[in-house]
Amino acid sequence: MIINANATGTRTIEVTEDNLRTIQRYSLFERIANSVGIIDEESLEKLRYTVRSLIVSQGNDTDALVGLCWVLFDDNMKALGLNNLIACYHAWLARQQANIVITDTADDDQ
Repeated sequence: MIINANATGTRTIEVTEDNLRTIQRYSLFERIANSVGIIDEESLEKLRYTVRSLIVSQGNDTDALVGLCWVLFDDNMKALGLNNLIACYHAWLARQQANIVITDTADDDQ
């Protein structure tokens, strides 16, 4: 998946499904917005610090987190890019939940 990193769409960042699973696994978007619900540069820095701390504390199981760093520390990643990453994540999560519902329903029919 590709997200826009700027308003004109001339800068993009590639996001993999692995990146989205990592965000979900570590609940990285929980309470990311500031007190008034805005995602800004400070929110991005907070997320970067969180991921770095997780890498240090995880020991050997850091491949997925390091992969996510390629997205978060991309030179083009700014607050707009983070907002677009969050939107991409929520769309992906909705698709994942829809697939679970469809699979559960199909299992009930058997």
